[in-house]
Amino acid sequence: MVLVRAIIRPEKMGTVLSELMAAGFPAVTKMDVYGRGKQRGITVEDVHYDEIPKEMLLAVVRDEDKDDVVKVILRNARTGTKGTFGDGRIFISPVEEAFTISTGKAGL
Repeated sequence: MVLVRAIIRPEKMGTVLSELMAAGFPAVTKMDVYGRGKQRGITVEDVHYDEIPKEMLLAVVRDEDKDDVVKVILRNARTGTKGTFGDGRIFISPVEEAFTISTGKAGL
């Protein structure tokens, strides 16, 4: 199992979630986050915004599904045809174990 962690623009979250559901990946967690990437924030006239609102999506999937999930996110979170700075980032981390709290059952 792997944890797919995607930080994307808030306006893209609805589309990404819909497309993940359509692709057979309904189990996700999302949260509002704030931060900055390589662009180090943005400056509008005289005001510098150091922390930019984003959304973080978390999904634990089987190893063999990782590439499909990443493709769905990349295709639907990108702005424009080639993407722009601030579109976000995807991180993949191993998950050793998972348990359903209500049943105590291991696995997904």
